Amino acid sequence: MKCLFLLCLCLVPIVVFSSTFTSKNPINLPSDATPVLDVAGKELDSRLSYRIISTFWGALGGDVYLGKSPNSDAPCANGIFRYNSDVGPSGTPVRFIGSSSHFGQGIFENELLNIQFAISTSKLCVSYTIWKVGDYDASLGTMLLETGGTIGQADSSWFKIVKSSRFGYNLLYCPVTIICPSCPDDQFCSKVGVVHQNGKRRLALVKDNPLDVSFKQVQ
Repeated sequence: MKCLFLLCLCLVPIVVFSSTFTSKNPINLPSDATPVLDVAGKELDSRLSYRIISTFWGALGGDVYLGKSPNSDAPCANGIFRYNSDVGPSGTPVRFIGSSSHFGQGIFENELLNIQFAISTSKLCVSYTIWKVGDYDASLGTMLLETGGTIGQADSSWFKIVKSSRFGYNLLYCPVTIICPSCPDDQFCSKVGVVHQNGKRRLALVKDNPLDVSFKQVQ
């Protein structure tokens, strides 16, 4: 139990002194920031919607989608999953909301950003479209991605897109960078990968094998 408690302390983001960070107080990127590209080679645009797709095919593929979390008492679907194959349904569209101020509508590598499912929903479920990282799940040994986050606030809703060492891009969960601008880049970030939950592929924080993804614009 003591080890589990310490692990939770390491994983849960520290938000002390972070209340001054909002969408009105953005973080600037270096002038040589690299834009993130979609599968067509076009720069991502925060005004557009995209599907997060796998860089692989068949059973190794599968889009990211919004679904009902097992045993959840949330009033709306709040689980972030990946389909078991690229044959079948398309993923749920998302939009990326960057934290930088003077780079227009572009989305850049290593930029702190929020991710929101771009779907029509009831007023009750609006917050259940915004990605965040949930509490530690002892049965799976990690923290699961879910919705119910916020935009522009210092909480567990911050991610980055980084270039994969294999194919496409990886997603990182990076909340602590918000309150530690002098820390080395990505020092406190965690990789986003997949765990198996009730026969489904659930997005979660992982130590190894991050999920390689690409982005396809929704027409």
